Amino acid sequence: MVHVRRRLMMLPAVLAAAMTITACSSGDSGQRSDSAHGPVRPPAGTPWSGGEETTTEDDAASTFGVDVDTASYGYARRLIMDGRLPDRSEVRPEEFVNSFRQDYAEPAGDGFAVHVDGARLPGTHEAAGDVRLMRVGLQTRSEDQETRPDAALTFVIDVSGSMNEPGRLDLVQDALHTLVNQLRPTDSIAIVEFSTRAQVIREMTPVSDAGKLHEAIDSLHTKDSTNLEAGLVLGYQVARDGFRPGKTNRVIVLSDGLANTGSTEAEPILRRVREEAEKQIALLGVGVGSEYGDTLMEQLADRGDGFAVYVSERDQARKVFAQRLPATLSVRALDAKVQVTFDKSAVRSYRLVGYDNRALADEDFRDDRVDGGEVGPGHNVTALYAVRLADEPGPSARIARVQVRWTDPKDREPAETYESVTVADLDRNFASASPRLRTCYAAAYFAVALKGGGEARLDDLATIADRAAAATEDAEVRDLGRVIRAAEELR
Repeated sequence: MVHVRRRLMMLPAVLAAAMTITACSSGDSGQRSDSAHGPVRPPAGTPWSGGEETTTEDDAASTFGVDVDTASYGYARRLIMDGRLPDRSEVRPEEFVNSFRQDYAEPAGDGFAVHVDGARLPGTHEAAGDVRLMRVGLQTRSEDQETRPDAALTFVIDVSGSMNEPGRLDLVQDALHTLVNQLRPTDSIAIVEFSTRAQVIREMTPVSDAGKLHEAIDSLHTKDSTNLEAGLVLGYQVARDGFRPGKTNRVIVLSDGLANTGSTEAEPILRRVREEAEKQIALLGVGVGSEYGDTLMEQLADRGDGFAVYVSERDQARKVFAQRLPATLSVRALDAKVQVTFDKSAVRSYRLVGYDNRALADEDFRDDRVDGGEVGPGHNVTALYAVRLADEPGPSARIARVQVRWTDPKDREPAETYESVTVADLDRNFASASPRLRTCYAAAYFAVALKGGGEARLDDLATIADRAAAATEDAEVRDLGRVIRAAEELR
């Protein structure tokens, strides 16, 4: 792990807008217009090997918005364990990587600690040799749940007919009961249900009155079609009416994402709630179901400045609602972006594994009108690069400078910090690298394989995951090995 140099720069400009809907994009489409600035998703059905390899002569900088979503891995895991492979378009490598715990040190203050390390690729990797694996890790400071700001949460719950399948509405209800029991008495919850129409089941109610909230949760029953638009419009109205200045205000949609009534695309839905969203009411998505509208739920969360997770098991859902959701009730950084600038004398080319729909034009890094990602307390974010070295760079040669820019949620001032990494920092043998780094490699290239890439064999990735699990005693990493082997049997 390298910490060569860190600098915090507080800049005088005030962020023009605290939050806009089109997160991590320079326009409404969320797509980049210039392929020269980094990885671009290939046409559906074509082999994919982790994004376009970019030469440093063409573009030495790689820029992307931070992403803390994990839904892609959760849903892929569910499908594989049910005997099906996910569609390539639903596999996002960064969400596979960020589904697993890292051991990054936290910063002393707000903002980010930046960690950069790496290793040689394993000998089983097709592109081994002059290519190095580089891990960029960001970490925010944790927060004592007793001292965080109070939260006003509006749950928008899908009660359409498709939610009747076991593991959908029943799982949501159990998780909500768990959350009510975990929150503080001074937090507040409102509940909106939607099917063909939407209605308020419980207006904003303090958790001190938990009995009424539990009754409202128990009253949820499935019916009719899926009008997600109606649910979100009403949900945001309830959140706006119950808005608490200086507190955490969130809309949390729980759905299988299979909208079939009203608008069924993210942008028309979010356009209707733009005004409320700009009042700092972020949108979080929790997906359920063996059939799941991944694309819609991801876009809603991303463009609503939130994140999306997927749950398929009761214990998993309870963990999300009892641990991850309360941990997001504060914000450490708004509009977080990363720019990695490679040294042309040391690096011939590079490839960012994932973050395809988070890519930004290089000039957008310091354009505070362009959204990045929102990151809460104690969060870590990881990005992996495959870096092809130039001919015989010395061990002290600088590989890259990693810069992170974000907006402080308290004073709306932009800030930056950075780290540098050298050839020597990436030159360790893969087997001796951190087990967390090896887990990142296994998860990332498992996703690459599911998308059609052939740089790593699934049996080799499963073995790497098993060895990392033995070193960390992490049950989720052990499960990754099982999932990879199950996928191998399906191919």
